[in-house]
Amino acid sequence: QVELLESGGGSVEAGGSLTLSCATPGYIYGGAYVAWFRQAPGKEREGVAAINTGSGLTYYADSVQGRFTISQDNAKNTVYLQMNSLKLEDTAMYYCAARAVSYGGSWSVADVYNYWGQGTQVTVSS
Repeated sequence: QVELLESGGGSVEAGGSLTLSCATPGYIYGGAYVAWFRQAPGKEREGVAAINTGSGLTYYADSVQGRFTISQDNAKNTVYLQMNSLKLEDTAMYYCAARAVSYGGSWSVADVYNYWGQGTQVTVSS
């Protein structure tokens, strides 16, 4: 099974920053939505941000708009999530996911993604 390789999680105080990385196989990277989802204990998985690797268009959940930035490095087939001004409620397991843009539908629907990483924990403390 193809896995996306995530890195960069950890523990940080509120107001701090972390950067997550998601390395994807080359045949997935082109023409894909690469997204970050997160899931906190007892809560549903939610879409955080996504990037269309072909067009460079980016998408964000309202809860992270202005604080998180998703970006891509085409030479490395890698997508990054820069997380600034972290809040306690950002604490969750963060997952990288990818799917073809041609599948259609909203970037934030987890069920449509067919490639996933193992997850990386982000913990924000006061």
